[in-house]
Amino acid sequence: MSDRRRYPRIQADILCRPAGSDLVHHKRNTQDVSLGGIRVYSDEHFPVGSRLDIDILLPDQVSVRCWAVVVWLTELGPDAPAPFDVGLSFTDMAHSDIQRLAAVLVPAR
Repeated sequence: MSDRRRYPRIQADILCRPAGSDLVHHKRNTQDVSLGGIRVYSDEHFPVGSRLDIDILLPDQVSVRCWAVVVWLTELGPDAPAPFDVGLSFTDMAHSDIQRLAAVLVPAR
């Protein structure tokens, strides 16, 4: 099976929340992240195609703002860490935020 992903993915300790919110909405770490998108556990159901404005909290507590669209959503079972697993594709991000995100996505050597 070939990997058709445009960007390499890594597991990263990053949290995300709706933009402008003081509360960490997605309390769990992401499952994987790349410069093209992010996979998160969610307590909320977001319909595929929904556009989200989110802040990604980096390990140094700096946040980057991005706009994303929901590309897939899977309902998880009762023993899962959250009700939903959500795939988001980034649609827009400031160049400086892309650089900040890229800096934490460098795999450890």
